Amino acid sequence: MEYYCMDIKYHYLCNKGFRKANEEDWFVKRYELEGKVSEISDMVDKVDIGFVQSCNWDNHIDYAMPFIEKGKPVFIDKPMVGSKKDIKRVRELVKSGAKIIGSSCLRYADEIRDFLAMPVEERGEIISLFGTSGVDEFNYSVHIVEAFSSIVQSKIVNNKFVGRCEKDGYPCEIFTCQFENGVLGTYYTGTGMGRPFHIVIMTTKGTFHINIDVWAIYASFLREVSKELRGKPNRLADIESVLNCTEGMLCGKVSRDEKNGEVVWVKDLPEDAAFDGNAFESEYAAKAKVMYKD
Repeated sequence: MEYYCMDIKYHYLCNKGFRKANEEDWFVKRYELEGKVSEISDMVDKVDIGFVQSCNWDNHIDYAMPFIEKGKPVFIDKPMVGSKKDIKRVRELVKSGAKIIGSSCLRYADEIRDFLAMPVEERGEIISLFGTSGVDEFNYSVHIVEAFSSIVQSKIVNNKFVGRCEKDGYPCEIFTCQFENGVLGTYYTGTGMGRPFHIVIMTTKGTFHINIDVWAIYASFLREVSKELRGKPNRLADIESVLNCTEGMLCGKVSRDEKNGEVVWVKDLPEDAAFDGNAFESEYAAKAKVMYKD
């Protein structure tokens, strides 16, 4: 981490997912960890912060609880949660004093920071946004919605499914969400392959194109976490902004699956609205290749 001007590092690994022991051992050796533990609770007293980085969002809060119960901060990777039930649970924990950090690292992309740093008199007021994402409908596409949230700096109030098209087995779905300040954001989820994050911002002064350098975004995000742990000013998103992005995407799912493309409002989101984390993990694991190796 010294390369990124940070003196923070992973210390222990607890694997609750599908990765095999050889990948665990490679990760421990490659990043010079203290070692592996069989239970999350075994590392809580030995670290300053916990990182929950699992592809099954239905388990995220349970994995975070050992840190929360000991009063330790915990970072939950995107998507933090995937259901209205778990959104409520996070809000209750935070209200009770839990220190939960989380979000897509795309929020902290240098390209977004540079756009927001421009004086409004120069860049103009935002009218609408367009963005692209790939891989899957939620686990990866939440990146583009959180990027919208970071740029617009307003909450999503509704979302609707616009349509779906497919060519040679590669589908693309289109959604349009509305923000509290009136801005519209349309995002394309081209699933089945990795796709770059392209964002187009139309303002009262012109049109701005942002192409995200994905190799830099995680380091940019970690710098903000490092500042937070040291009590320094940072750009970490507040928990409500993060949860609101999941609410917005759930509205889009309900619009597609249950409302035939009608607008669905966050305030009217059904209690059972959810993306299935268990199903996603099973599918992800079935397709996953060995990642942690030389």
